[in-house]
Amino acid sequence: MKKRVYDTVVIGGGAAGLAAAAEIAGRGYHVAVIERELSLGGILNQCIHNGFGLHYFREELTGPEYAERMIGMTAHLKGIDFFLDSAVLDVRGPGSGEEGHVVYCISKREGITEFATASIVLAMGCRERNRGNIGIPGTRPSGVFTAGLAQRLVNIDGYIPGKDVVIVGSGDIGLIMARRMTWVGARVHGVVEIQPYPSGLTRNIAQCLNDFNIPLYLSHVVSEIHGTQRVEGVTVTPIEDHHEQPSKSFRMDCDTLLLSVGLVPDNELSRRLGATLNPETGGPYVDATLMTSVPGVFACGNVLHVHDLVDWVTEESSRCGRNVCDYLSGGRTPWQGAVGAGANVKYVLPNRYAPAQMNVFYLRSLIVKNRALLRASLNGRTLLERRLAHVQPSEMVSFTLGPDAFAEVLGAEGASGPADAAAVADSRLEVSIE
Repeated sequence: MKKRVYDTVVIGGGAAGLAAAAEIAGRGYHVAVIERELSLGGILNQCIHNGFGLHYFREELTGPEYAERMIGMTAHLKGIDFFLDSAVLDVRGPGSGEEGHVVYCISKREGITEFATASIVLAMGCRERNRGNIGIPGTRPSGVFTAGLAQRLVNIDGYIPGKDVVIVGSGDIGLIMARRMTWVGARVHGVVEIQPYPSGLTRNIAQCLNDFNIPLYLSHVVSEIHGTQRVEGVTVTPIEDHHEQPSKSFRMDCDTLLLSVGLVPDNELSRRLGATLNPETGGPYVDATLMTSVPGVFACGNVLHVHDLVDWVTEESSRCGRNVCDYLSGGRTPWQGAVGAGANVKYVLPNRYAPAQMNVFYLRSLIVKNRALLRASLNGRTLLERRLAHVQPSEMVSFTLGPDAFAEVLGAEGASGPADAAAVADSRLEVSIE
């Protein structure tokens, strides 16, 4: 078995892994990036539509173009080694090796390799929920796909999954595939959404459904799949007062059912490492530096929480890379306090704040509301109030808090010394939406 030593091992070669690796290698550290696919870029490679990069690169790019930009950020850096077509078999926590952590990887080219490393960046992305996760009754005919798989079949492999399509769930991938399937000549009979509001971005509702006159059935479910060898149709049932109304059910004939019913952070390796997971996000709990409960192990991108835009993935992961560098250089961990979700907020990340530094937070609303008020409070005192034009669960909200905001409550020192540690530890930052 081959043995290699690195300052950092990044697991995942998508936008998150590349952004973190670029920051770490750019500061002189030796980085290994392990990617299970044959090429870098992750899911971006199959997302041939545009709309990427508007925030981070200030340009409108397709997914492959965005991936190319990210790969280009690492091309000139000598401190990165890429291991493609490689799968991580196991990870071991602190003290497992001379450098602190051990990652075991297998590939056709290299065989089994043991990586000893001082730190790990988890950047494995997310996976799709499937039919088994939502429990649609009926037989098990062919023709049932997740939307992401259908996207790969069409855009990468050149196969058309079917000609008459119904889509379950109004997540962004499902909306984009409604348009894509229409472009390849299929007929999309409708998108069925269990919630009373769409699950995808507003722009995708407009560009992918409204522009093609594809109906969106809110507060409806697919209650049964018909067919034996191949999907022949589905029964769609409306929901009223939180109950299905079978008497109002109707049938849609189709040969293909695409499922866009949510994404789940891919955290099997995180569990194996012993990282504590957040049930609200499916990803690890992280502190203000994006370090998990396992010392030296960081998480960023969709493995931490599912993002709306790859631009936010890149921003977050670049920041993660800088934090890893601080950790490797022996920098002092900042004094931190807890962060909690208040009224009408599903989650807030990171799960801790550091009052002596700039903090970038991400959250998701539990309500749909125009002119909502975002409030961040510490010890009952308001640090931030911001009026938001519109909030809904499908669209992530971000805000920042720096030392000046915390100083008003914790003192001018900004919790910069040991005497302030207890005060910070006892202070809870609560974020709410009204």
